[in-house]
Amino acid sequence: MDLATMRALVRRDLHDEDASSYRWTNDEIDRHLARAVKELSLAVPLESKATLTTTEGSRDLSLASLAGLVAVEAVEYPAGEYPPSYAPFSLWGETLTLLVDATPLAAQEVYVYFGKLHTLDASTSTIPAALEDVVATGAAAYAALEWATFATNRVNVGGADVWRQYLVWGQERLAAFAGELARRGRRAGVRVRRLYRPAAPADLRSTPWEP
Repeated sequence: MDLATMRALVRRDLHDEDASSYRWTNDEIDRHLARAVKELSLAVPLESKATLTTTEGSRDLSLASLAGLVAVEAVEYPAGEYPPSYAPFSLWGETLTLLVDATPLAAQEVYVYFGKLHTLDASTSTIPAALEDVVATGAAAYAALEWATFATNRVNVGGADVWRQYLVWGQERLAAFAGELARRGRRAGVRVRRLYRPAAPADLRSTPWEP
């Protein structure tokens, strides 16, 4: 899936497939797609992993290098152990603080598991295939609502109530979009931002956290 293909899905939902008389320009569709992709990213971020290194005498790590960061889910420290050792942590701005007893040594590796924004461009997409229709639904909803707002109190060839029809349709689609994000997303319920129990007995270190 790329941007052009996703844009075509949105136009199909909007019944706006006549290239000679598009109601929405490509730029407008792309803007609504960007908004839908961002909303998806906040609910179902792209799962990523980064390796950071400690500074001697400091428990703080900078997250500035993690482009598109949405949320930190787990921190493996010390890195590379088996079973993995997951450390508790706190966040403030772009600083992650390891809540460990011993001060880290210089240049120790720390694995950071985090969610980040999805990308959708002319050649690539990180959106899972199962969620592509969800993004198209959201973008179509935003497009319809924008057009309804613009068309209010304007003369429309389709009749005086065309704007209202777009408004109702857009609201219904937006509700469906929000419902899918709530059902599938990380915000579906309260959860701890750590995927695993704190290190306790060795055989429990990698047990998934179930709040």
